[in-house]
Amino acid sequence: MVAFRYLRARRKEGFVSVIAGFSFAGIMLGVATLIIVMSVMNGFRAELLGRILGVNGHLAVYALAGQGIAGYDEMARNIRGIPGVTYAMPVVEGQVMASANGVNLGALVHGIAPGDLRARPIFADNITEGDLRSFGGADAAVIGERMARKMGLSVGDRITLISPKGQATVFGSVPRVRAYTVVAMFKVGMSEYDSTYVFIPMDAGQLFFAMPGLASQIDIGLADADDTGRVGRDVNRMIGQSLSVYDWRHANSSFFNAVQVERNVMFLILTLIILVAAFNIVSGLIMLVKDKGRDIAIMRTMGATRGAVLRIFLMAGASIGVVGTAAGVALGLTFCANIEHIRRFIETLSGADLFNAEIYFLSKLPAVVDPGEVVSVVLMALFLSLAATIYPAWRAARLDPVEALRYE
Repeated sequence: MVAFRYLRARRKEGFVSVIAGFSFAGIMLGVATLIIVMSVMNGFRAELLGRILGVNGHLAVYALAGQGIAGYDEMARNIRGIPGVTYAMPVVEGQVMASANGVNLGALVHGIAPGDLRARPIFADNITEGDLRSFGGADAAVIGERMARKMGLSVGDRITLISPKGQATVFGSVPRVRAYTVVAMFKVGMSEYDSTYVFIPMDAGQLFFAMPGLASQIDIGLADADDTGRVGRDVNRMIGQSLSVYDWRHANSSFFNAVQVERNVMFLILTLIILVAAFNIVSGLIMLVKDKGRDIAIMRTMGATRGAVLRIFLMAGASIGVVGTAAGVALGLTFCANIEHIRRFIETLSGADLFNAEIYFLSKLPAVVDPGEVVSVVLMALFLSLAATIYPAWRAARLDPVEALRYE
């Protein structure tokens, strides 16, 4: 009761209550901001990881020096027999220039069996136009929606692929050129894939890249993304010395390391907001102890112990931290649950593109709340709030009643 009365605004101690209000707001905003930023970073990493692994697989078998993989069908069957492997798909891959309607773009062509492409949920479940059942034959192609929009293509139109590895003729090296009919378009949500990937049937890819009976790589999917070590060793024993195995960590190590470093740095920087709010609690309580010196002396002469005075001011300061932390958690979780609607609302008001898909790789702003991180943020905020109240409460408990009454 006494601690609550000390925090209420009065004419004489109004400034102390204002400082307490700012401390409350600082802790609330610090906790909410930390939860929001960490959730967005978690969502960003999860979305990228899911899409990258959904497109490229968890492991890939490559031929050394780009020689190509012979006997890939039998090798893929053997790899599928390894425990933990969900799929093994041979692919013919190459970089080309795509041309249509006077627009030229760099593209990455994947020659893949029609059944394998239809078995990849990230593509089969995200077809925006056309049908994968038409994917087959010698001139079918499936392209990303962003590429189609940039080149003005729709289903049934023709796209021309030009390979830099030309054919040797009596007139010199001539680039390989072939036109394909667009039978479907996909949108996986990552600008890099939606604007550069082109799929053609396996036989057509082998013919176009002059790799008869060969595959560039075998993409391998796992039930557990963290099981790459064991499965990779099994695959290495199976394929021999002429081929090499790369997992998703090595292929994207610099990218995911950068995301992790940015996440850790943001956590440290945003923690300073809560620390500053905790310092506001210290200053506010010190002023409160100074203003309430006469009250403390009277309570002491009436029989209040030093422990009772200590508890009063501990409760006064800790209540700011507890209520501010609870309000921050509620605000942060509410913001995360509606973050995409908030982004669109702000973009509507400002007219600016806050989350450009070509820069951030994703088409929407993700947020994944980690309960463990929320608990860590709450414990840290409560610890800082409690630590901030210890010194002013100790000063109040050490106050000499005689000296306080004399000078008051």
